[in-house]
Amino acid sequence: MTLLQGKRSPVVAGLFYPAKADELNESIHSSFKSDFGPGTFPSRNITRSSSEPRHKKPAECLVVPHAGYIYSGPFAAYSYLKAFEYLVSSDSNSVTAIILGPNHYGIGSGVSLSECQFWTTPLGDVRVDEEVSFEISKRSEIVDYDQLAHSREHSIEVQVPFLQVVCSIAEKDLAIVPICLMLQDRETAEQISKSLLSVIRERKPGSTLVLGSSDLTHYEPQIQASSKDTKLLATVSNMNILDFYNVLERLNVTACGYGAIASTMYAAIGLGCRRGDVLKYGSSADCTGDKSSVVGYSSVEFN
Repeated sequence: MTLLQGKRSPVVAGLFYPAKADELNESIHSSFKSDFGPGTFPSRNITRSSSEPRHKKPAECLVVPHAGYIYSGPFAAYSYLKAFEYLVSSDSNSVTAIILGPNHYGIGSGVSLSECQFWTTPLGDVRVDEEVSFEISKRSEIVDYDQLAHSREHSIEVQVPFLQVVCSIAEKDLAIVPICLMLQDRETAEQISKSLLSVIRERKPGSTLVLGSSDLTHYEPQIQASSKDTKLLATVSNMNILDFYNVLERLNVTACGYGAIASTMYAAIGLGCRRGDVLKYGSSADCTGDKSSVVGYSSVEFN
């Protein structure tokens, strides 16, 4: 008997991204092709420059932003292009994307798995991986099932259409494991990563994505935001989690999903990654031209 029931309907369709399927597909395509995006739309003809087969990597660990697509979509596209490249080089027929995002509304449990069997977007339904969700819950003392935490949250929802497009082109069946974080301290991030790692290590290489969803500095002048974010991303590049939290506190960096970044970084370290490659950094000013008050965005791949 399934533990998960029902469907989660989208709550930010028509706000953060288009509510119609054709317009949503076009928005995602435009994100990849944008002047601020990677300039390349995922294609089966793409090959990686790296000589190492990507499927040997147990999981692809990435950081992605989560604002409205017109603002952060081009920056998110950098990570999703890496995810696509990882998937097409794998011989696995399916992928489970573990998506960690902050709890902006402060409702529900501290660390929450979704209780819904499917998440719906304008592009269709996506199955929640019940087996992986259950194993993560079973192996952690702090992860609960609580749909209230997910009921209004956009940080995870906005990732799903990108995943649907990328996995469709890669010809992979997609399932997700949404994890909403109200608690984002270092100890919580480390505990979450341990349960993720124990599950990932039992899965087929090439079949798992780990996405840490976070925007960076909020509503500060461009120069100030860029300075803070550059210092924070340097600790992500070095994969130094103690420094990461020290910089957050010392500089008061208002990265909303810092616990999602840290959880992903801990998981990447446990999988043998040694560096965080900042694929792209920018801000809302790239879209609006207004540098007086910006939000920072970045995509990162751990290798």
